[in-house]
Amino acid sequence: MDSNELAQYIEATDGISKPWLLIQLRLKKLQERRHELSPDDYAQQVADIHSDLMKLGEWWVGQEKNVF
Repeated sequence: MDSNELAQYIEATDGISKPWLLIQLRLKKLQERRHELSPDDYAQQVADIHSDLMKLGEWWVGQEKNVF
C-alpha cells in the first residue's frame, strides 16, 4: 500500500481523528522519499516522527478491544 492508498483508507474510515494512523502515513511518505534524503536527514525525520508517536502516550489503555 502506498501513501496515496493509505490516505484514502484513512479518509474512508474516518481515521483523520486517529493520530496513530496519521503517524503511519507520515512514515509511509518518508519511506517513499528515503532515496531523496541524506542518511542524516532521514534519521532526523524518523526521530521527529518517533517523538510525536511517544507524545501520544498510552492512549490505547482501556480501549484495546475497540482499537486493536
